Amino acid sequence: MTHLLLLASALCWGQMPSASLKEALTFHAAFDGKTDADLALGDRRIYFAPSYKAQREARAGLGDSPVELASGQGRFGDALRFREKNTRAIFYQAHRNVAFHSSNWSGTVSFWLRLDPDQDLAPGYCDPIQITDKAYNDSAIWVDFTKDERPRHFRLGVFGELKAWNPANLPSDKNPDFLNRLVVVQKPPFSRNGWTNVVITFQGLGSGNGWSKLYLNGVLQGEAGKIREKFFWDPALAAVRLGVSYVGFFDELAIFNRALADTEVTALYRLARGVGELYAGAGR
Repeated sequence: MTHLLLLASALCWGQMPSASLKEALTFHAAFDGKTDADLALGDRRIYFAPSYKAQREARAGLGDSPVELASGQGRFGDALRFREKNTRAIFYQAHRNVAFHSSNWSGTVSFWLRLDPDQDLAPGYCDPIQITDKAYNDSAIWVDFTKDERPRHFRLGVFGELKAWNPANLPSDKNPDFLNRLVVVQKPPFSRNGWTNVVITFQGLGSGNGWSKLYLNGVLQGEAGKIREKFFWDPALAAVRLGVSYVGFFDELAIFNRALADTEVTALYRLARGVGELYAGAGR
């Protein structure tokens, strides 16, 4: 009984969720005064290349991309600002920073966006984040803004090996196996005047029974289930791609090695000083 009371007390005061989140954290970039990650199990540096086709030529830094650090403009401190449509490759290496497993991959990705999609984005699809080594439809996790709807829809896509889920190689916009997999938010709450927290959780990808969920500002928006295909990566090319065709502000990128529970997603959203408070002074 005493153990149960202590457990309840810890949960009430948020001690256990914070400790649990800290242990699951594998990567965090606050973008406060620098683009290097504040915490990383792999390479901390951000990379630039002219395109993802030229990714093997990447160099550390932001290169000649339309991306800069915006002082004092972040959700907490500074932020990344994509001044105009970004056609460059801007990314972190996924190796070790993402706890990838081809047959049983679980995790969580969290970040904050500030933009008006209908006024700020250029024509065409826009993916604030993609995690893949190839393309959006091949062993990939992403969110995007659609190109035609007004307001633009916000979507979550999670797709394993292309040949497994799309053997006929049908175009995505004509493939029910693509369209029915998406989580779609028709009226997302993005704004120039405030920040929106985006969280993607996923579990068991590659196991034959995977699923993924999308949250905005701590609230569950939908779930994609029955993700059965395997996921395959080339570790040398696997990347956390930022701001594909994006225009706006981006802040507080955090990656965890397991799917966070609903209560943990809410706790993450409510952190008063950002993800850094989970490990500040811990020497990680």
